[in-house]
Amino acid sequence: MSGVGPITQDWEPVVIKKKAPNAAARKDEKTVNAARRAGAEIEAVKKYNAGANKAASSSTSLNTKKLDDETENLAHERVPSELKKAIMQARLDKKLTQAQLAQLINEKPQVIQEYESGKAIPNQQIIGKLERALGAKLRGKK
Repeated sequence: MSGVGPITQDWEPVVIKKKAPNAAARKDEKTVNAARRAGAEIEAVKKYNAGANKAASSSTSLNTKKLDDETENLAHERVPSELKKAIMQARLDKKLTQAQLAQLINEKPQVIQEYESGKAIPNQQIIGKLERALGAKLRGKK
């Protein structure tokens, strides 16, 4: 690195200026100022929902009516009691805890607990993992 001089930094101040108002804004400002000088009374009007999409708001009343008319009680499918008992029995036969079984199938222990308590929504992939890990058939006819 011979022959190279010291490195110096040359700092220049950077000035950032605010953009000037466009022609329309200046024109409005000029007319307002002229009216003030003339002594005229100036009234500012705030426009509410000026840029709102009117078409979207009118369709909500139709959807609300459909929802009000809906009487069917919808609920997620839960784990059937036969499956709960089969998982628990197969796990106990292998002498595994819920946490150990969860680790075997790469799921959280909470997932096993929910399946055995019947709170989980059945997932065929998880049931398949459980069948392979436990070596037992859990779904379909035995």
